[in-house]
Amino acid sequence: MDDQLVAPGLVALAVPVRDPDGRPVCAISVLAHTSRHSADDLRAHALTEMNRAAQDVADALYGTSHPLPPAAPPAAAPAYADAKPELGPSFLQALARGLAVLTALGGQRGGLTLAEAAEAAGLSYQSARRNLLSLSELSYVEQHGRRFLPGPRVLELGYARLSTLTLADIARPHLTDLVSQVRESASLAVLDGAEVRYVARVATGQITSARITPGTRLPAYATSMGRVLLADLPRAQWPERIRSLRPQALTPHTLTSPETLTAAFDQAADDGFALVEQELEAGLRSLAVPVRDRSGRAVAALNVAMHAGPESPEHTRDAMLPALRACAARVETDLALASAHIPVETG
Repeated sequence: MDDQLVAPGLVALAVPVRDPDGRPVCAISVLAHTSRHSADDLRAHALTEMNRAAQDVADALYGTSHPLPPAAPPAAAPAYADAKPELGPSFLQALARGLAVLTALGGQRGGLTLAEAAEAAGLSYQSARRNLLSLSELSYVEQHGRRFLPGPRVLELGYARLSTLTLADIARPHLTDLVSQVRESASLAVLDGAEVRYVARVATGQITSARITPGTRLPAYATSMGRVLLADLPRAQWPERIRSLRPQALTPHTLTSPETLTAAFDQAADDGFALVEQELEAGLRSLAVPVRDRSGRAVAALNVAMHAGPESPEHTRDAMLPALRACAARVETDLALASAHIPVETG
């Protein structure tokens, strides 16, 4: 297959005519303009008939018959197949092909051969070859024998984004998914002195008298997120930390004594979650779990908040906790990946 290698706008396809020993002695080719056929279209349109014609020529020359080679499978549709008609001339197909090849290489441990890369990217052999040679010249791809692998320079493509990525950026799409699942507002907060500071939030509606947005601060002792974060501190620090919190009764349900708060921290540490019932505000219930970094330290907490309606706190725990923990696990996985080489800002 010649995809505009000889002249722009021309594609050509050739098949060999073989002697009885299988050696090619001549070739049959067809030529088309790209206004009529792309390289992949020409191959799909003509290859079977060309192989049959080559066999007929061989039979006429040598009076022998050889089985036809199996027809080549059609190339997989590239991921951008629907974008070209939609965007028209604004769509850079050459760029899309290069990215398709690079993505294909990144998806296979140990790299790909040229033929494997073409198949994985949904491109013709020659198109994949040109893209691989260009990417190799730019140091985005390395060749080891017959196999091509992503080069170290590929890391530059994601470094700029990773270097500015924050925990809030990582968590936000997962919070959105969680809210769509449980139909309650979800937030991410960090411990900041005696308070929790919200860094990300996805709300379903107003549930408290105060508007909560990223940057909002609330007393840690009266919130579910504060409880799981305080519970993660060394137990020897709890008495001094409780004294520094200066807890006050915000509602008739607020825990304020050192004994009850210590018991609440113990419970949160043992359970791996905290449920706070109308301690911050009358009618408000919240459930939180920690979000841990690669070392296992709780760097943030994730919660869902809702009206303390007719359902019991135990019902809320049983209904919400699995989804909440699954969301935290996904945030932790992404945080671990993002922070493997570059520190991620958690606050």
